[in-house]
Amino acid sequence: MFAALRTNLGGLDALINNAGIAGPTGAVEDIDPAEWRRCIDIDLTGQFLCARRAVPMLKAAGGGSIINMSSAAGRHGYAYRTPYSSAKFGIIGFTQSLAKELGPANIRVNAILPGIIEGPRMERVISDRAAQLGLAYDAMEKTYLERVSLRRMTSPHDVAAMIAFLLSDAAVNISGQSIGVDGNVETL
Repeated sequence: MFAALRTNLGGLDALINNAGIAGPTGAVEDIDPAEWRRCIDIDLTGQFLCARRAVPMLKAAGGGSIINMSSAAGRHGYAYRTPYSSAKFGIIGFTQSLAKELGPANIRVNAILPGIIEGPRMERVISDRAAQLGLAYDAMEKTYLERVSLRRMTSPHDVAAMIAFLLSDAAVNISGQSIGVDGNVETL
């Protein structure tokens, strides 16, 4: 992918590290270690692997921006979603470390922490958690929204707007930050 970017586009100005999975839902003693590793590998190690290849191209361009997707689960913890939450906490540390390392090369590094994002993925998460706790879907969804100050889910467009802002010149001095785009998730 990075070789194709160099050949076809001549370089790179920004990296949005956005690949990830929800990982398993369950009590820590019931989580298969292979599922733990898969979640950590995709959600955290995948960001490292992409940054590793992107940084030389960003340096060659004279700077740029890396945006790592974390989660409100990376700030609050998330019972029964330990692999996911652990990976998302790791992304915050990864972001802060890279911001310090890459700042002298004029590369800004930030993390976005989405909360409850509208769509099929969140519907699966709510459904799995409801099943884990023996609740109806509607009751579990209500519980999730009661933990958000604005009492609503976040649109993917809200996250895209923050990405656009962080990539713009208006954010030229923003680096090393973990920015919630979540309606103020109070707890998970």
